[in-house]
Amino acid sequence: MANDCFKVKPTKGLSGKTTVPGDKSISHRAVMFGALAKGDTKVRGWLAAGDTEASLATIQALGVEVERHSKNELTIHGGELKPPKGNINLVNAGTGIRLIAGIMCGQPFESVLDGSEQLRRRPMKRIITPLQMMGADITAINDRAPLTIRPAQMHGIKYDMPVASAQVKSAVLLAGLFAKGATAVIQPGPARDHTERMLTAMGVDISSDGTTIVLKPNGALKPMDLTVPGDISSAAFVIVAGLIVPDSDITLTGVNLNSTRTGILEVLKAMGADITVTETGLEAGEPVGEIRVRHSVLKATEVGGKVVVEMIDEFPILMVAALLAEGQTVVRDAQELRVKETDRISVMAGELAKMGAKITETPDGFIIDGPQQLKAATVEGHDDHRVSMSLSVAGLVATGDSTVMDARCASDSFPGFAETMTGLNAHIVVEAVQ
Repeated sequence: MANDCFKVKPTKGLSGKTTVPGDKSISHRAVMFGALAKGDTKVRGWLAAGDTEASLATIQALGVEVERHSKNELTIHGGELKPPKGNINLVNAGTGIRLIAGIMCGQPFESVLDGSEQLRRRPMKRIITPLQMMGADITAINDRAPLTIRPAQMHGIKYDMPVASAQVKSAVLLAGLFAKGATAVIQPGPARDHTERMLTAMGVDISSDGTTIVLKPNGALKPMDLTVPGDISSAAFVIVAGLIVPDSDITLTGVNLNSTRTGILEVLKAMGADITVTETGLEAGEPVGEIRVRHSVLKATEVGGKVVVEMIDEFPILMVAALLAEGQTVVRDAQELRVKETDRISVMAGELAKMGAKITETPDGFIIDGPQQLKAATVEGHDDHRVSMSLSVAGLVATGDSTVMDARCASDSFPGFAETMTGLNAHIVVEAVQ
C-alpha cells in the first residue's frame, strides 16, 4: 500500500508566523463530552487527525448525530448514547479508548472497545483496576484491548492514583458521572487538567485543591460553544526547529498555554532557548497565546520529577534539541515513554543512531552528550507520529539529504506538518512510496 515519506534537506533561516492544529487532548474531549450533553455542542478549530477522527467515529457508532460544516468545524447533537452495531474501533487512539471506557461503564448496554495492533499492545490495567473498583463490569485478555464492558451499577470511590496520568484520571471522573455518590481522584503530581476544565464549563459539580479532584454527579451536561486552541505538543516540533536551525525567527499564534502542558517551554528555557511567550486570552477555559522563537545556542540540562508529566509527549523532540546542546543532558522519571505508541526511548535512540547520534538509554530515560553533528540517513517513523516528526526536524540540521519513511503517521496529531514547516522555509517534501 502506498505510504508517504518525508524528504528533508539541511535548512537555514526559518522565518514567519504560523499556527498549529487544534489541541489533540481537547479535541478528543470536545466530541466525547459533547455527545453526553443534552443539546448542540459547537466546536471550531477541531483537530481533524487520525486519533481524533477515531473518537469522532466512536460517538457516531454510538448513535450521536454530528454535522460537519468543514474539516475543523462540527456541531454535535448530543444527549443519548445508543448500543453500537458491532465492536467500536479506536484505531491508534490511546486517549480515545481510555476516556470512552469510563463513559461506557455507565451505559445500560454492552460494548466492545478495540483498535489496531499498536493499540492492542498498550497497557489498560491502569484504567481497568479503578473502574472495577467502582463496580464496572469491564474485562480484557492480559489487560489489553479489546475491552468488553457490560452494564453495571457504578458507585463513587476515592482513588489514589499510583502515577499521575490524565487518561486514568479522566476515565475515573467520566465513570463518576454515572456513579452513585461522589468520586474523588488523588493524584501524586500534576497531570493535564483538560477534563476538569471542560466538565466545569459544562456545569458539572467538580472541585480541585490541586491534588484531589472531587466530582459529584449532578445531572446532564450543558452543551458548549468553543474554539479549540493550538496544540503545544504540535508546536514543540516547530519551536525546536526554530531553536536549532541557524538564523531562525518564527512566531506561533493561538497556542494553548495551559500550565499542565508547558513543561517543554520550561525545559527549553533552562537550556538557554530564546523563547518569548505572550498570553492573549482564553479559549474553552484554556489560556492561549503567542510564542516567538529565535535560533539559540543551547546548553544541556537535567530533566526529572513533576515536569516530566507536563511534557511527556515532547521527549522525542527534546532528544533532538539535546543532541545540539553543549554538555550532558540527563532525563529520568520518564519510563512512561516506553509504553506510548512505541517504546519512544528505544525507537528514537535507534533511529537517531542511524544519523550518527550517540544516546545512552536508561530504564526511565536517556543521557546525551552534546553537541553532536548529525549526518544524513534514511530513518523509520515506526507508525509513531511524534517519532516521524522529530526525525524530520533532526534532518534539518544534518549534513546532506535525509528520508523519513512511514511519515504518513504524522497526521495522527499534526495534519499538514510538512506544509506548515515548508511555509516557514524548511526543506521538507512529501513523497509517495509504493
